[in-house]
Amino acid sequence: MTRKIAIIGGKGGVGKTMLTSNLAYALTELGEDVIAIDANMTTPNLGMHVGMHLASKTLHDVLKGETKLERALYHHPFGFKFIPASISVNALTGVDAGKLSNVTFNLTGKADYILVDCAAGLGREAISAIDAVDEILLITNPDLPSVADALKTASIAKRMRKSIIGVVVNRRKREEHELSLKGIKDILELPIISQIPEDKLVSESIAAKQPIIEYAPDSDAAIEINRLAHKMTGRKFRHKKPVNMRILDWLVGWMSG
Repeated sequence: MTRKIAIIGGKGGVGKTMLTSNLAYALTELGEDVIAIDANMTTPNLGMHVGMHLASKTLHDVLKGETKLERALYHHPFGFKFIPASISVNALTGVDAGKLSNVTFNLTGKADYILVDCAAGLGREAISAIDAVDEILLITNPDLPSVADALKTASIAKRMRKSIIGVVVNRRKREEHELSLKGIKDILELPIISQIPEDKLVSESIAAKQPIIEYAPDSDAAIEINRLAHKMTGRKFRHKKPVNMRILDWLVGWMSG
């Protein structure tokens, strides 16, 4: 059974693309067959995150009927498959975002997971992405504007009878001015299934065009994303620290004991 999941949050900059690229890789590492789609047709970034932003055939071409879906489906070196969007402004002419549901329908049965990286806001692109999937993974930052936009997104998703998996709180710094997890949960009335900490290595991984779980697998952000992937597949998660970290933990315990 193919799970079709839109990663969406309403507000721009909350980390939708980062989460999409990393979940695609994390799920692939768990043995799942994954297709990632860049459905942000106006300002696509997923291709840049995974180093495939100059593809000759894109989602834009498919939606305009200028190429077959199979020709825009690429095999990424990290194991998952990827449908990029065009970074050319000219490519927007003639694109019908409403046909995205045809794309995900035609991919059903060809992967275990279809992850759709959505556009910011709640315009036609975002609504079309919600319509094209069965499940929603809501992402927000721990600030009021982000949570307010996530609430609007959740409301629309529920109205469209989509199942909301839960909320991912990204870039959490645990600072006093942030909304608490309880506060976010109370506002959204949804379970928080992951909290990804602020991690400067995430920016480094994006610059390197690698998922953080490949670039820095022992970073706090990578560990939490891997934990989320395990949770989504029903697997138990146990992060095994590198030998040097385990030795350090043992020494600290020995000295304090």
